[in-house]
Amino acid sequence: MTASPPEFPAVRCELVGRVGVISLNRPEALNAWNGDIKRGLDGALQWATEDDRVGAVVITGVGRAFCAGADLSAGSTTFGQAGERGPDDDMEGRTPAMLPWDVPKPVVAAVNGHAVGVGATYALACDLRVVAETAKIGFVFARRGMLPELASHAVLPRVVGFSNAADLLLSGRVIDGNDAVAMGLAWAALPVAEVVSAAIARADEMARLSAPLSMAISKRLLWEQMGVTAMQRREEPLFAWLAEQTDAEEGVGSFLDKRDPDWELSVSADFPHDFFP
Repeated sequence: MTASPPEFPAVRCELVGRVGVISLNRPEALNAWNGDIKRGLDGALQWATEDDRVGAVVITGVGRAFCAGADLSAGSTTFGQAGERGPDDDMEGRTPAMLPWDVPKPVVAAVNGHAVGVGATYALACDLRVVAETAKIGFVFARRGMLPELASHAVLPRVVGFSNAADLLLSGRVIDGNDAVAMGLAWAALPVAEVVSAAIARADEMARLSAPLSMAISKRLLWEQMGVTAMQRREEPLFAWLAEQTDAEEGVGSFLDKRDPDWELSVSADFPHDFFP
């Protein structure tokens, strides 16, 4: 008997032909990232890697969003000390053990709606992206007093060019699907109802017509030249350090209060030089 795709509380898996479709499944929270999402995606990517029936992968979201970013239900302490949050939602508990670039098969992000914060960086870790024209995409970390992660500082400049990456990462501004295509961040912007089917069609074409081992080797070489492992080693301690600072609390608090932030940290006095030998 052929095994069914695995089931997780906040991530849904299904096999459509030779395409493994992985869906973030917290629609009531706009698929906001938490421990359940993290564990579900880790397990789903492991399944996609090991199951030979899966020739390519599509990752999308159930409902109106792809992923609206970190779950802010803890309020201004979202990125604070682990003791201020639930045990399943500390920073280590929310950091993926496996990412789309680790899967030796094509991974297409079907960005069916808003992709903000980790929603944007996780989609960036996929090989290809197709987006809804109306999707709001934002690497908003600087506006929350935090740092983009998942090797975004290595990947985004390679995908959209240095100037566009600097604009997106430093301003934290939000763009739409058509902007994403113009920058090279996505290969197509479509009406929302067509996004998932277009992603599955592209994934199915690769799964049917391209040799699995050839794709796996090409993908490995493509991601190796990005330098993602080295960049993650640089980002992760800085992300954790910023998470403990007052600006991270103010960034989330001001967003929830719908007001301009009042930043406290100083570049001249507080820059973490110890992280930059």
